[in-house]
Amino acid sequence: MKKNKLSTRSVVAIGIGAAVFLILFKFIAIPTGIPNTQVNVAQSWLSLLTVIFGPLVGFLVAVIGHSLNDAISYGSIWWSWVIADGIYALIFGLLIKKAQLLQGKLTTRKAWYFNLGQAGANIVAWTVVAPVLDIFIYSEPANKVIVQGLLSTVINIISTAVIGTALLGIYTKNKVQKGHLVKED
Repeated sequence: MKKNKLSTRSVVAIGIGAAVFLILFKFIAIPTGIPNTQVNVAQSWLSLLTVIFGPLVGFLVAVIGHSLNDAISYGSIWWSWVIADGIYALIFGLLIKKAQLLQGKLTTRKAWYFNLGQAGANIVAWTVVAPVLDIFIYSEPANKVIVQGLLSTVINIISTAVIGTALLGIYTKNKVQKGHLVKED
């Protein structure tokens, strides 16, 4: 019977990924005017890590990074949004798993796969999961959390389309491809 264990590489990616996610989430955020809703680049970082390491690593990076941010910034964890971030990474990772985004350079077709996947995952995470959990866990007013969820969806789709696609392009351009030798100096 084969045990599903995380590799050392994945565990390291989770630790470093969550730390970077926390830093980006905490220090690089632009307020939107809607309470507790901002533009941040952590989602783009999370998307890149999910492409590289898969949905489970993405999920754990999101849950750990977001939980740490909430605990440090607010003194408590807002679980509905932490779970939504994790669900985003899981769904996104599953949607793009077979797209082979890391094989070769980033093409227009691959960028479309990346962005359709992230848009679909953002829609589910922020217009369904986060508002529903806000209502059930925290008894938040439906109209408030729906506005927050819709705004977060739009912001995350746009910021991930711009920043996330750029990060993916830079990563694939600089990644040593399988079968290519690196020239030694």
